[in-house]
Amino acid sequence: MKKYFILASALALFISCKDNKQATSTEEASVATEEVQDSIAPFQDEMMENAVIYEANIRQYSPEGSFEAFTKDIPKLKEMGVKILWVMPIYPISQVKKKSADGKFAEDIEDPKEREKILGSYYAISDYTEVNPEFGTKEDFRKLVKTAHENDIYVILDWVPNHTGWDHVWIEEHPDYYTQNENGEIIDPINPETGEAWGWDDVADLNYDNQEMRKEMIADMLYWIKDEHIDGFRCDVASNVPTDFWEQAIPQLREEKNVFMLAEAWQPELMENNLFDMVYGWDFHHEMNKIAQGELTAEAWEEKMQEMQEKYKTEHILMNFTSNHDENSWSGTVKERLNGGVETFAALSFTAPGMPLIYSGQEYDMDKRLRFFEKDTISKETNHMFSVYKKLGQLKNENVALNGGQQPASYEPLENSAPKQVIAFKRMKDGNEIIYLANVTNKEVEVEVNLEGDFQDYMNNNKTLTIKKNQKIKMLPWEYHILK
Repeated sequence: MKKYFILASALALFISCKDNKQATSTEEASVATEEVQDSIAPFQDEMMENAVIYEANIRQYSPEGSFEAFTKDIPKLKEMGVKILWVMPIYPISQVKKKSADGKFAEDIEDPKEREKILGSYYAISDYTEVNPEFGTKEDFRKLVKTAHENDIYVILDWVPNHTGWDHVWIEEHPDYYTQNENGEIIDPINPETGEAWGWDDVADLNYDNQEMRKEMIADMLYWIKDEHIDGFRCDVASNVPTDFWEQAIPQLREEKNVFMLAEAWQPELMENNLFDMVYGWDFHHEMNKIAQGELTAEAWEEKMQEMQEKYKTEHILMNFTSNHDENSWSGTVKERLNGGVETFAALSFTAPGMPLIYSGQEYDMDKRLRFFEKDTISKETNHMFSVYKKLGQLKNENVALNGGQQPASYEPLENSAPKQVIAFKRMKDGNEIIYLANVTNKEVEVEVNLEGDFQDYMNNNKTLTIKKNQKIKMLPWEYHILK
């Protein structure tokens, strides 16, 4: 009897300790979750008014190409006014049909040393809920999110809903999740307008007629919100996915958390009915390139602005950019495309209506096309543009005359005597006023602007610039002013 009592007591003590341990683990997990969530205020629409967004290319950002190396520099993003961090795909990359820059698959390259260099496309995903070991561990990613939140920066993940890599688990387990040809073979994505393949043969096209696939896609997105505390998604080729999927998915995401949603698209309808918060300002981007290259004059900017005001509603938000991962790798560096106007058009992207984007390396004056399928590294030897972005970001964050969200500042073009060479406009809100004035040519120009008074020349240490009526201002090639 005594032995039984001792055994029972020991067993009770063991169960009690086990229960306490489980309770402690649960409490610790709860505390950890609260720490992550409490380190940043819930995302609100008004935060889009003065935000800067940054695109992080983890692979190429540092020699290590790791989450840890990038995380160390997150405080620098805050200095540039960044409030939203878009992280390019972090998921494991398919090892089947892994593509190289010349279009070959890695498995077809005979030289083993050359084959090892091929890391593949971030957008050929083999698992939506894991991280690419190339970048580190999931715990490393959690530290990135936590550090961003501690610096008042929201984290959105690059989501690839249109296709997966060829060794994704769904290929074997659920081939019906994919588009198939008449022979029952899974195919790569096709252009819905032409019916021809895009040429993205390193990925398999997902079939959105399959409702079970949709459910799993949404569940995987919810995992990152609920378990990893991210704050939204940038959705790759969002317009290639049926709009009714977004109508199905986004409300479910927002039931869990008020997420920020960016579509790689330009269609206004994607911002209707509380779907995406922002789309790409492709038209403005292409316009800036053409003006800088002399294909169009400065007049084209105002013509495009009027066109966009008719196309989009006041509350619609466009992302303004001079570069991103696609443009840098495939279309050229900012210096190649914008000539001497790199800083001029960067300032335009911050002062025009919308939200400005900084792509990894732009703050370090990057003048190279980053290799897309292989390891490359951004050089950080110079950083003139860091100080430029820092000043622009501060102005964007603090002056409501640059608000570009759903309650934007007004936009008013300013008459000037050199409309083919000079872009001039005024932004106003709540008694605040910002004027952008730029010579967007490679030649000196004298211009008379419909302005009069003393202005603070913001990018020139707030020195006073006096403009008199009927006075011509001499402007050097690519010279610009932001006047307060």
